[in-house]
Amino acid sequence: MEELKVAHDGPEDDIQLAEMGHKPELQRNFSTLSMLGLAFAVLNSWTALSASLSLSLPSGGSASVVWGLVTAGFCNLCIAVSLAEFLSAYPTAGGQYHWVAAVSWPKWVPILSWVTGWINVAGWVALVATNALLSCQLIAGIVSSVYPDFVWQRWQEFLMYVGYTLLAFVINGFMNSILPIIYRGAFTWSIGGFVLICITVLACASPDYNSAYFVFCDFVNQTGWPDGVAWLLGLLQGGLGVTAFDAVAHMIEEIPQPSIKGPKIMVVCVGIGTFTGAVFLIVLLFVAGNMDEVVNSSAGPLLQILIHATNNRVGGICLLMLPLVCLLFATLSVMTTSSRMIFAFARDGGLPASKFFARVHPRLGLPLNALMLTAFVVIIFGCIYLGSSSAFNAIISASVVALDLSYAMPIAVNCLRGRRTLPDRKWKVPNKIGWVIDMISLSYIALTTVLFLFPPDRPVTGSSMNYCIVAFAIIVIVSVVQWVVDGRKNFTGPRVDLS
Repeated sequence: MEELKVAHDGPEDDIQLAEMGHKPELQRNFSTLSMLGLAFAVLNSWTALSASLSLSLPSGGSASVVWGLVTAGFCNLCIAVSLAEFLSAYPTAGGQYHWVAAVSWPKWVPILSWVTGWINVAGWVALVATNALLSCQLIAGIVSSVYPDFVWQRWQEFLMYVGYTLLAFVINGFMNSILPIIYRGAFTWSIGGFVLICITVLACASPDYNSAYFVFCDFVNQTGWPDGVAWLLGLLQGGLGVTAFDAVAHMIEEIPQPSIKGPKIMVVCVGIGTFTGAVFLIVLLFVAGNMDEVVNSSAGPLLQILIHATNNRVGGICLLMLPLVCLLFATLSVMTTSSRMIFAFARDGGLPASKFFARVHPRLGLPLNALMLTAFVVIIFGCIYLGSSSAFNAIISASVVALDLSYAMPIAVNCLRGRRTLPDRKWKVPNKIGWVIDMISLSYIALTTVLFLFPPDRPVTGSSMNYCIVAFAIIVIVSVVQWVVDGRKNFTGPRVDLS
């Protein structure tokens, strides 16, 4: 492996990337606002949280919805602060698998980097599937509210999911030049939609609000698990709403002054997401009306709350268009980021047919082959939906667990080496505070990784089990086979030496 210098921020951003061992291939199209828009569109916190209310309402009720988000938001903010140090020191699209190589013991670099890269790729692909699934469920809810007697078949929802994924692929693949404009618009649309819905539902529902006790203290457990376990399982909703902030890292080679602006964007987007998500969920709970109807509605919890608040089905559907468009932006941005992560990992030889997936299309200026792989695997992921009644939980769990594990790898190795391996950087946390933040991050990830593999309900059947564990098993098998066949002989970690 060639020696490589620590990346220093300066006026020549492409020289900075060259010092990391790669020649610049992607265009720097994204301004700070565009990248913040992309990062916020990926988190899409208030939309993702409201669209996934079905995860926590039966598993802790309002107490899980509100305090679960506060808990997940605080812990993910700690993770973002920890990773921002790595991003400032090593601003490269590989993200976590580069960082773990930077701080690891030399003989462990290949295997730790390999494992982290595969987990991170799997998490981003699963997150594309999650956003597509959330979008399709909102659309299905609209149809169910207009035609109450219509019963959705799984294959019908699967076909809608496939069509949605292909639409995101086409926009990403052939409209790349306008994506920065789309993401700037996504930020404005998201904040505007958040404000508009909050004002509208509060005005329409006045004065028939639920009590403050109900919003902050009401506890419901319909899972069959003990109350404490049920509340912890409800953390999945909060975890989904504030994860995937490493999008900034995987797009870092497309923004100027990456080691200065990247860490700030990473931390700020988590803070904005937690704040807007908490406010929006509290507003929804105040105007929700009868919660039994909300939980059991075929239209889905979010649409049913909007219908209750406005006392008008058409009004509720019109308001739902705002988060539905936000989810389209989210699917686009997550697919963009996923393809860049696959491109970076393939560029370092971490995937089968790496040379093919590491190609940048000469005319489009983007990794089209990596984008095609993302869309293909997302569609395969959706096949879980055809055979499992808990597929919704399984796909979301897979994305949150995989991303969190990829965050834990560099943080854990850095701690094991005494937090002394990172070089001077623009973003630096005082050492004592850094230890506390890292310990909170690792404890949260360890707890939720185990919990989110649990089935959402008891008793457990073949259809209701959490197939997240099956998805992980497939990923492990493929990565192990690839390691034995090719990786152990040819993969040496990122093709740079972090000295």
